[in-house]
Amino acid sequence: MRLLQKFKLGKSKTPTPKGRSNYPYAVTRIRAMKSKLLPKETYPRLMNMSIDGIARFIGESEYKEDVDELARQYEGVDLIEHALNRNLAVTFTKLLNITEGDLNFLVGKQLQEYDVWNIKTVLRGKYYDAPKEEILEAIIAAGRLSYTFLSELAAKGSYEEVISELANTEYYPILKNYDGTNLSKIENQLDKLYYAGLFEVISGSKSKDRKLFAEFIRVNIDIKNLMTLFRLKKSGDNDIEIMDLMMDGGLRLKLKDIEKWVPLSFEDFISELKKYPYWDVISDVVSPDMVSLIDVESRLKKYRIKSAGSFSNIYPLSIVPIMDYMLTKRNEVNNVRIIIRGKSANLDDNIIKEQLVI
Repeated sequence: MRLLQKFKLGKSKTPTPKGRSNYPYAVTRIRAMKSKLLPKETYPRLMNMSIDGIARFIGESEYKEDVDELARQYEGVDLIEHALNRNLAVTFTKLLNITEGDLNFLVGKQLQEYDVWNIKTVLRGKYYDAPKEEILEAIIAAGRLSYTFLSELAAKGSYEEVISELANTEYYPILKNYDGTNLSKIENQLDKLYYAGLFEVISGSKSKDRKLFAEFIRVNIDIKNLMTLFRLKKSGDNDIEIMDLMMDGGLRLKLKDIEKWVPLSFEDFISELKKYPYWDVISDVVSPDMVSLIDVESRLKKYRIKSAGSFSNIYPLSIVPIMDYMLTKRNEVNNVRIIIRGKSANLDDNIIKEQLVI
């Protein structure tokens, strides 16, 4: 992980706008990076390969440097997992290096999502008493917290030690309330803090870029809330405080609307959802007696990627092409991870294919 350590050196450094945004240069670089993503026809080929075959394949692709760097330490599934995470972190750090001004600032704020992800990952690891290496497999050092620092957190013996190390971060006021049992509540509060930070930098702005950034974030919140609702309604778990799990600030699904759905049955929830735009995206895979939510989640992810791509064409010199690339790149990594995990668990190919977002 030495190359990751080059990119981030301290616990936290808040990006601030400096200079003018360099859209022509940044977007040109982003288009070149997007052209190197794995084409759709790659995934059926990967499905026909063994784990070692997939490792060799990605070792000859844009992941070559990552595989070469980590091959001394890992092999098989572990090698691929670490290479994927390393590549994603280095790639997203590169976005900060090629952007300037407000564009760089907004990309930096977006990437704080990975700080929250990594903190939650370490806390989950401590909760389940997972070994350090298992925790590090899920770490993606693409935010402000360095891989070195996160590795040190993963090595701590208790969650109290982890939280103590984070005392000088903005996350501490939430983390200090963790008692070892209320993990889901703490995770939800960290997510809300992240989105609150995003809205703080875009509220009241008349900048076209910040308005586009705001719309991008608001759609993400809609999809996140919708999937949470589907899971809770399908499980029939109406005893928990559902509204505490909802994120404020969605584009089309407002909290006042969601609140009306809380007491409804799954069937009535579906009927109400038909009045909203996202219904067209999922209508043919939703029914009162549906067994799995995999298709729903896949459709919503595809919609998010497709809509970002469409907006990227409409606003070519804006932050949208960068957000579009970030979504597509993350989806590529997720698809490869789904395949290798499915194969390592000896899942049926059809089950693996259902989870891919292509």
